[in-house]
Amino acid sequence: MKISWATHFGWAEAVAVSLFVVLYLGYIFRTRRLARPFGQRGWRLAWKLPLRLFYFTLLLISLLGPAVGVTQQAVRTTGKDVWLLVDLSRSMDAPDVAPTRLQKARAELTRLVSRFQADRIGLIVFGAEAYVQCPLTYDQGALELFLNSLQTSLLPAGPTNLAPPLELALRRLAATPAPAGMPPRALAVVLVSDGEDFGENLEPVLREVSRAGVRLFTVGVGTAEGSRIPRPQGGYVRDAKGRDAVTRLEPATLRRLAEQTNGRYFELTAQRNEFAQLVNALNRVEGQAEQVRTVAVADNRYRYPLLLGLALLLLDVLVTVRVIRP
Repeated sequence: MKISWATHFGWAEAVAVSLFVVLYLGYIFRTRRLARPFGQRGWRLAWKLPLRLFYFTLLLISLLGPAVGVTQQAVRTTGKDVWLLVDLSRSMDAPDVAPTRLQKARAELTRLVSRFQADRIGLIVFGAEAYVQCPLTYDQGALELFLNSLQTSLLPAGPTNLAPPLELALRRLAATPAPAGMPPRALAVVLVSDGEDFGENLEPVLREVSRAGVRLFTVGVGTAEGSRIPRPQGGYVRDAKGRDAVTRLEPATLRRLAEQTNGRYFELTAQRNEFAQLVNALNRVEGQAEQVRTVAVADNRYRYPLLLGLALLLLDVLVTVRVIRP
């Protein structure tokens, strides 16, 4: 029967073996040195060496986690639906958060996604309009590919409007109801933007978000000092008066969105990165039990070498040998 291992022999195990060898050699040399003045060799300790090598090997094997065959285990899956709403307006190319606002947010979102393996996560991008870039999915690899491909050039240039992505997220959440007899899944939305909003009144969509029981977490990306917006072809974006446009983080709107939907506001600036707090906040949004399924897992047999090794260790302690006789 094939044996598999939970862990491989690594540096920690190598250090343990080396330490055992060095300490035991030191013990042998010390005993022989003490026995020499009595005209003895200290050979009586030799019979314990195989015993100690044997139980040390057993303890090492149990640490590596030997597994033989597989067992069937019931796994109860829980989760929530999370929509990531990412601003792709031209202002997200500003370099006040290095290397740019979008690139920094993209890297942090990729790390965030890897922390929620039991949850369905979707991606919506927006500027003047909003589009579903990736529907709700458990496939983290596919979602990370979409995140890594995000660029401001994916959307036509235009003034940022925060209402369309929220409305689109609500429509998609309403289109995926819970299965019959199952409780509704917990819902959360993460909106990542610099906060600049040139749209109309957000109050109607905020009321819909609150009624739907959606927790809205907002992430402000940028700095209060702001930065000019580079253009792909060179130079900088100019305003209506022909001057270089300066974009700044506008946290007021993002704070209001979070406060009115029982969410929280976080910042990603040149000096502050609160994505760790965002991960903790999302973890506290309790997912609902969805199904119980059976999975095959390796049958770890570490207990047997561990128990035998401990028994031999106890024998070593109880059975004493007088090595040096005066």
